[in-house]
Amino acid sequence: MTVLIFFATIEGQTGKIARFVADQARKAGHEVLLVDAADNTAEISFKGVDKVILAASVHERRHPSTFEVFLTAQRKALEAHDTLLLSVSLKAAFPEGLEEAQDYVTEMNMRTGFTPDTQALVAGAVRTGSYDYFASQVVRHVVLRGQDADVNAGDQEFTDWAALEATVAGFLAG
Repeated sequence: MTVLIFFATIEGQTGKIARFVADQARKAGHEVLLVDAADNTAEISFKGVDKVILAASVHERRHPSTFEVFLTAQRKALEAHDTLLLSVSLKAAFPEGLEEAQDYVTEMNMRTGFTPDTQALVAGAVRTGSYDYFASQVVRHVVLRGQDADVNAGDQEFTDWAALEATVAGFLAG
């Protein structure tokens, strides 16, 4: 089976997740096409592709525009395949943020006209080295408001790798 993994990352966590998923699919014996949305030279063909995994981070309530443009432009091709969306956000790291994390996906579906067959809300990471003062304040006082996480403590990863592995294994087997 051939699996296309299309991802959009801003600070690198979603890229790390996409590579983890690609390694998992390869270990399961699948051929993998890994495509970064930032690669403007990538030629994407759905010929021979059996399943599609879409992964994108959320910043300021939205997935990257390059990702959403791809979903919109390739909607018909995507609808012809079994698809899994991995929506990566800090809100998904905490039970009280899951509803908002789901809202990000719902809003993206409405904007793009595409709804994946399966979706998973995946907890992201805090990458303090990539934040300016304003971004660090938004992360601290909006995104992580009321959570036991300190932006000043350095990079923090919230991704549940075991849960992600189980989700992907289920999708690939189904």
